[in-house]
Amino acid sequence: MLAPSDFFDLKGNPFAGLFEDVDYVWDGLRMIPSFIQDFIQPNISHVIQSGPVLSRTVVLHEGRVYDSGFSIESKASSGEKLKVSMDRQVLSGASVIYAGVSLMGDAVQIGKGTVIEPGVLIKAPTVVLDNTEVRHGAYIRGNVLVGDRCIIGHATEMKSAVLLGGSQAGHFAYVGNSILGRVNLGAGTKLANLKIVKSQVVLHIKGKVYKTGLRKFGAILGDGVETGCNSVTAPGTLLGREVLVYPNCTAKGYHPYGTIIKLKQNQIIKQKGRRDG
Repeated sequence: MLAPSDFFDLKGNPFAGLFEDVDYVWDGLRMIPSFIQDFIQPNISHVIQSGPVLSRTVVLHEGRVYDSGFSIESKASSGEKLKVSMDRQVLSGASVIYAGVSLMGDAVQIGKGTVIEPGVLIKAPTVVLDNTEVRHGAYIRGNVLVGDRCIIGHATEMKSAVLLGGSQAGHFAYVGNSILGRVNLGAGTKLANLKIVKSQVVLHIKGKVYKTGLRKFGAILGDGVETGCNSVTAPGTLLGREVLVYPNCTAKGYHPYGTIIKLKQNQIIKQKGRRDG
């Protein structure tokens, strides 16, 4: 019920090792720093030689860094990815880090086909894998793992957190001390990670008490979770697979597979059972 496999499909996931030898899914949070240290392959040291803020757009391709001689084509209206070319040859899998990006520390890994837009600030250590978009104004504060095909959107902040892949936090989100599977966060979703009172997060689930030992613990969001605009999760929230949180709701505690959380007459109600779409 509370194991990592109850929340995520980890088969073939590059971050699956984060959950080795853990009993409960939230134990992966305390493993983030050591996992990053073993996993990371930094590849931006040459990019920041002139300073932490990039003055020129650079392209990463097959271990090389290019700061000139390339062309970048974008067809945003069609939803196609950027196409990077050099000497009339397409650089398949090239990543683009635009001028105006701030990279604080060289313990940063950027994967293939990834785009880092102007105005992004990334602190080390951080791993961003393949075919991911980090959009203008995002703030990544370190100890962050971002998997393949993710979106970190405008004014979204992350710290000590994991996006396992296919995860979308597109607009004005806060993701602190949290682990997200293949989810979609509505604009303004906030995953609160610190209790107002100074105490560790304790979970009460089906009559059993779980002492997490964590002072900072945001949320665990299983595959298929969707949150509506301006929704909030309280510290220590666990949303099982396919849970739906309606706009303007606050979710807290543990909610199993398929739960729908919404407001009715200004009261939070829950509907159990599989969502039919």
